[in-house]
Amino acid sequence: MTKPLLSVAGLKKYFPVRGGLFRTVQAEVKAVDDVSFELEAGQTLGLVGESGCGKSTLGRSLLRLQEPGGGRVLFKGQDVLAMDKQALLQQRRHMQMIFQDPFASLSPRRTVGQTLREPLEVHGIGTEQERDRKITDLLQTVGLRPAVLDRYPHEFSGGQRQRIGIARALALDPQLIVADEPVSALDVSVQSQVLNLIKDLQRERGIAFVFISHDLAVIQHVSDVVAVMYLGRIVEMASAKQLYGDPKHPYTQALLSAIPVPDPGNKSQRIVLPGEVPSPLNPPPGCPFHPRCSQATDACRTKAPELSNAGSAEAPHQVSCHLFPPPSS
Repeated sequence: MTKPLLSVAGLKKYFPVRGGLFRTVQAEVKAVDDVSFELEAGQTLGLVGESGCGKSTLGRSLLRLQEPGGGRVLFKGQDVLAMDKQALLQQRRHMQMIFQDPFASLSPRRTVGQTLREPLEVHGIGTEQERDRKITDLLQTVGLRPAVLDRYPHEFSGGQRQRIGIARALALDPQLIVADEPVSALDVSVQSQVLNLIKDLQRERGIAFVFISHDLAVIQHVSDVVAVMYLGRIVEMASAKQLYGDPKHPYTQALLSAIPVPDPGNKSQRIVLPGEVPSPLNPPPGCPFHPRCSQATDACRTKAPELSNAGSAEAPHQVSCHLFPPPSS
């Protein structure tokens, strides 16, 4: 059995909340709380949940753009969190990121050519002529003409800027790309173009993606496996077909019920969740979803459920809910 490309175990990222005269730590925001999953080479994991659930923090923690507070991130068997600065720099060749805001993530003082050349220079890849050819190939891959090399980010549309961001992520031929809401700032027509480009890149280059989005329709379109997050934890994870066809966690059921149905004659029953998402500063005891869950029991109010397999060994369906207790050993 082949090892997964990415294996995450017990990943945590807490942010201290300071106050008082001496700015002492008075509480912690558990942005990512004990998250575990595996990702195969060439596979796309869709990460979905409401704003503030910890999706982006998780994505950044995988690449150590934000230092995790605990857990393991194994990339091809090597622990990324244990690497020193030099080893991490070398690892960055294989793990890249596409950011949500295509304007803020590009330097306004650098031309497109300078932006794409920088990672090649940092890692000492190729001669000047080989870098020129690489940059031209990258632009053509993402659907831009080489004539734009001397232009600046403000001269492009949002979709074009995101294509430049994708080209930059591809410059070092990575095996894993974390895409953080890469289409949320784009018009719907441009979204479909960028999503199709990402799917083509996955198919042609075998790149694995961690695709972060709050849009369930987008996640369904691009993902092989989907993980649903709530208050820093994964509450359900399964193949896209399983999760959209048979959602098991009440939170997932509510999210899917909110997807607009294009056929006006086929109206779905919307599940409206009461209340607001609890504060990560003061999460409720037991299952963090129980104050908004219509199926909550006494056990939900006192004991946090484990993420366990409610499917089969051949088609695993992980869910963190007392309605699906873990099998007894």
